[in-house]
Amino acid sequence: MRFTRPTPGLPTDSDIDLAVPRQRAEPQWPVLAVISVGGIGGALARYGIGHAWPTPPGDFPWATFVVNVTGCLLIGALMVLVTDLFPHRRLLRPFLGVGVLGGYTTFSTYAVEIRNLIAAGAPATAAAYLLGTVAAACLAVFVGMTAARFVTWLVTA
Repeated sequence: MRFTRPTPGLPTDSDIDLAVPRQRAEPQWPVLAVISVGGIGGALARYGIGHAWPTPPGDFPWATFVVNVTGCLLIGALMVLVTDLFPHRRLLRPFLGVGVLGGYTTFSTYAVEIRNLIAAGAPATAAAYLLGTVAAACLAVFVGMTAARFVTWLVTA
């Protein structure tokens, strides 16, 4: 695949090679639709977890931590599966990756919760949350990718 610079006025989708005229002319409405539907599902799941597991002021925000770490685990697995097992499923990655998991994970809530912990007089908890989330999320992506590669190897062997 050749890398090309996006042409102004055309949609940017990493699954489309803009050098191929037929791909450039493909409608983007199906991609936007599956992202929207997936995002609704992911956001509702995150809301449900946050609602079921509220965080008192000054306490470690476990619900958002678990959501972000499990989302990263699933994103790591998804990227391997999409590239290795399902490379020709054009709407799978936008639906699951951008839509469901993009709606499920949350950087904005993570940032607000760090600020709230500092404002509540819990800077040590804020620092632990800040660093712990990043470390756990990176590890989760690695574990998800490794597990998906193993499953892919089992399926294709």
